Amino acid sequence: QVQLVESGGGLVQPGGSLRLSCVVSGFSVSADGMAWYRQTSGKERELVALISRIGFNTNYADYADSVKGRFTISRDNDKNTMYLQMNGLKPEDTAVYYCNRAIRGTWLSWGQGTQVTVSS
Repeated sequence: QVQLVESGGGLVQPGGSLRLSCVVSGFSVSADGMAWYRQTSGKERELVALISRIGFNTNYADYADSVKGRFTISRDNDKNTMYLQMNGLKPEDTAVYYCNRAIRGTWLSWGQGTQVTVSS
């Protein structure tokens, strides 16, 4: 059974940092492109960062323009875990963050997400 469990969110002041984790079971994070998404109330889920699968331009990463230079996506294949390092956080980064496969239509069942709130 596939399961995605996100954690690491919290309340942080503008300019602060957080590191999100996503433990994946039932699916290998190295087998496919993986991504982090975020969603705020009333809006569609948006892709924040993606990383390519092992063997295809391995560890190629791309980011939404709004987070380039501030966020870094990575994975630990041994732990089957995804990470999102978020630096220089802004109030507009406030959202629930999720991990999943990078391609729409191939998504696994969504986890519960982790809430990130950036506020002074």
